[in-house]
Amino acid sequence: MKKLMIVDDASFMRISIKKMLESKNYDIVAEAGNGAEAVEMYKLHNPDIVTMDITMPVMSGIEALREIKKINSNAKVVMVSAMGQEVLIKEAIISGATSFIVKPFQSEKLLEVLEGLTK
Repeated sequence: MKKLMIVDDASFMRISIKKMLESKNYDIVAEAGNGAEAVEMYKLHNPDIVTMDITMPVMSGIEALREIKKINSNAKVVMVSAMGQEVLIKEAIISGATSFIVKPFQSEKLLEVLEGLTK
């Protein structure tokens, strides 16, 4: 079972992603509402995969991604962005994001991306 951490400042998005994954062999080991929390939770739980919102208060998803990559250069981080954030997505990929998905997304798309990371 893959350990997953969900990072999003919107609790409804965390709940939504959690519901999409609960029955699909993912163990949600941590959730965070901003990038700073995400870095701390990553250190504590060492998840296999992180879903990371790009735009958050305190510390952005891109900043958190960079910090997580310093902790574990092999970390698998899937960036979650809103439509129209192509520049941020590009920056995230350059910073080491493994993949990305654009909101709103269907559970099939999320699962397809995550399954691709676990092979």
